[in-house]
Amino acid sequence: MLTGGARGALIDLDGTVHARGALLPGAAGAIDELRAQGVRLRFLTNTDSKTPETIRAELAGLGLRVAASELFTPVAAAELLLAAEDADPFLVVGEEVGPVLAKFVRGGPPTHVVVGDCRDVLDYPLLDAAFRALRAGAGLIALQRGRYFKRADGDHLDTGAVVAALEYAAGTPARLVGKPSTDFFALALRSAGCEAAQCVVVGDDATTDIAGGLAIGARTVQVRTGKYADQRAAGEGPRAHDVIDGIADLPALLAAAGPLPQGAS
Repeated sequence: MLTGGARGALIDLDGTVHARGALLPGAAGAIDELRAQGVRLRFLTNTDSKTPETIRAELAGLGLRVAASELFTPVAAAELLLAAEDADPFLVVGEEVGPVLAKFVRGGPPTHVVVGDCRDVLDYPLLDAAFRALRAGAGLIALQRGRYFKRADGDHLDTGAVVAALEYAAGTPARLVGKPSTDFFALALRSAGCEAAQCVVVGDDATTDIAGGLAIGARTVQVRTGKYADQRAAGEGPRAHDVIDGIADLPALLAAAGPLPQGAS
């Protein structure tokens, strides 16, 4: 039996399922319960510093096994886009992700500048070369455009700051392949075999998880973990249909409420 009529759930990872190197309380049990009830799960992350394989291995180390088909990352989305557009990209990405996307680099004039988490390689010559490629006509692709991310030692500058600098300098708007891109969410929906009205989007970040879920017409649930407190204090992002204390409360919420009627907000 499917929980509350929901056929699928698109669930954020960092700040929703895990934080600071550990699963959040009740996360493993909630995911097991949703699986047992037949809900099709897809895990969406804006992590752009690691390959999908690394992310899956780290999740397994925390006690959560995720199939390759269940995980959606900006790196995977970028691979699909670059292949579809026969791209020859200039890469502004980190050392782990670079080899994954380097297979598309042919050495000609860049058709795309791809920007991701580049904190381990970023310097002025790299940034300036990306700027020059954009001025020469390359398109700008952002793996994601988060403002900051949270770690145990505090908050850190995220990819969006680098993207914004290049947009401003080159006068070139970026195409986004991570959350809250509707294409990113639509890819996950198709994989799960669900329509948006049959699916719930769950996350801590109103500006990415909730905004993306609303944009595709899905029911949205924000958890009071991760970025929730920061964003609530700052008044950032749209309101979700439901707010719960944590992922552990999701099965009960879906069991108690039916699917979101089309057109609800």
